[in-house]
Amino acid sequence: MTTLYGIRNCDTVKRARAWLDEHGVPYRFHDFKKEGVPEPELDRWLKSPGWEALVNRRGTTWRKLDESTRSSVVDAASARAVLIANPSLIKRPVVNWGAQGGVTTGFDPAEWKSHTV
Repeated sequence: MTTLYGIRNCDTVKRARAWLDEHGVPYRFHDFKKEGVPEPELDRWLKSPGWEALVNRRGTTWRKLDESTRSSVVDAASARAVLIANPSLIKRPVVNWGAQGGVTTGFDPAEWKSHTV
């Protein structure tokens, strides 16, 4: 089963959920705001697709962090601590495509198409 992780009111997550619905992909939605960040999953994501892909450096949450916190994010361990404390920093959505499909971050319809074939 595909699991989509994100925040319900995020525009990108809304587009991603609509895309999955339009393409008939059954999925479970995990809301970071209501259910928190699943730490065992986060540990897997930090390995693949990797901490660099998970940290959203373009969003307002990143810009609101103080410079020392931003500059301290240099590896998986430091990213983990900041992502747990600030779930909105996780690039959304994170999608676990199930046993064979791996994990992706962000919404890319072309890439997603390859996971639904």
